[in-house]
Amino acid sequence: MSCAHRLAMHGHDVVIFEAQAKPGGLNEYGIARYKLTDNYAQEEVAFLLSIGGIEIRYGQALGRGLELATLRREFDRVFLALGLQASRALALDESSHASATAATDYIRVLRQSADLTDLPVPASAIVIGAGNTAIDIAVQAKRLGSEEVTLVYRRGIEHMTATPHEQAIARDAGVRLVTYAQPERILLDNQGHVAGMRFTRTRLAADGRLEASDETLDIAAQAVFTAIGQAFDVEALSDMQAQTLARDSGRIRVNDAFRTSLPGVYAGGDCVNLGQDLTVEAVQHGKLAAEAIHFELMGKAEAA
Repeated sequence: MSCAHRLAMHGHDVVIFEAQAKPGGLNEYGIARYKLTDNYAQEEVAFLLSIGGIEIRYGQALGRGLELATLRREFDRVFLALGLQASRALALDESSHASATAATDYIRVLRQSADLTDLPVPASAIVIGAGNTAIDIAVQAKRLGSEEVTLVYRRGIEHMTATPHEQAIARDAGVRLVTYAQPERILLDNQGHVAGMRFTRTRLAADGRLEASDETLDIAAQAVFTAIGQAFDVEALSDMQAQTLARDSGRIRVNDAFRTSLPGVYAGGDCVNLGQDLTVEAVQHGKLAAEAIHFELMGKAEAA
């Protein structure tokens, strides 16, 4: 949206290919409902689209019926803003994978639900993670009515990536924080339902590395949510031409002008390996890439 808006400001016609049924990305689908209330995300999108010159085509996802070669052939320039769409899974046994719910999946359903009473709300829940998404799902579960929510992290409070402000929100909401405990396995009852989780107590070695102890900790719960980070969804670059894009640590490689290794293709946001995975940085990437695209197109037009 940022790139499209800036290009439209310069007088270019822009088409956005949107995988979902609604625009807005993270603000629409990935942030806890108590943080972005009412219809904030869509009001922001409406404001950006009011500039004119921007068309959105919904249900269009790169790698799923939409190929990069087609976009390069039909448009003067392409900007990839694919984000981080895949949730990292716990490195546990198969039953644990099937029994855990990715926090982002639950938040996505929550944000699109017209009636919150239809949502399954566990009486007790465990959240595994240490970032703002972990705080989001923990606080959201408490606000929805979960009686007991325990956030578990394998290191100490001081190592959490969630800001002190976010941690304070969790404590004020009644979320219990358990540190220095790493997941071992999800505990199931006789009917195969989640009954809790077993953790191995950890500690910091003299060299600063984390090591496991012989002590375990069992926490009872009816649901387990994982919030251990997002990863790049490689399916988005599955077509033949997209596969040739140079990458760094799995993400798309770009230069200072956000150009990729393919002529005419730019990229920005969380799908590239620049800076931190923050909304404000993704917005800036879009603006800077739009300026680079505009400069290149104007240069070619003058040369012609």
